[in-house]
Amino acid sequence: MQIELRAATPGDVDAIAELWCAGWLDAHEGRVPEALLEHRRLDSFRERVPVRLDTTTVAVADHRLAGFVMTHVDEIEQLYVEREFRGTGVAACLLSHGEQEVSERFSMAWLAVVDGNHRARRFYERSGWHDGGPFETPAWTARGTETIAVPVRRYEKDLIHVRSRTARAVASTVAGEGRA
Repeated sequence: MQIELRAATPGDVDAIAELWCAGWLDAHEGRVPEALLEHRRLDSFRERVPVRLDTTTVAVADHRLAGFVMTHVDEIEQLYVEREFRGTGVAACLLSHGEQEVSERFSMAWLAVVDGNHRARRFYERSGWHDGGPFETPAWTARGTETIAVPVRRYEKDLIHVRSRTARAVASTVAGEGRA
């Protein structure tokens, strides 16, 4: 299976929102305060996607959207993969891309994982991330005027190796261009 990564476009908004909503429920239902569920419906995701479109990269596989990653400053803010593409390498490609994006400005990245999401925690740990401990993140409600505290784990990764790997690839490409 070939995976293509590209910048998200306005035409992707509905597909990203649907994937995000389904993935969010898979990862969070039963693991976050019940009061938050009423604020995480498809319409709320449709409203949130356009605001983050410029920091969103999508993965396309089999001619359809298979997943996406959103970065925000030094955070891998959102990473979701369509159910049928889980375990196929899509998540690893998106995470690597997100790490690269963050490494262009920061030497350390972080992300939040709901405490009971063992599948995600194992994935990040296999990908070189370490558990930096528990904290509570404020999750905005649909009204956008209040938050609900959600217990999560802060995962962190040193990106120095990502930056140096990219520098080596650029140097190799530049050197290769000079050859006849």
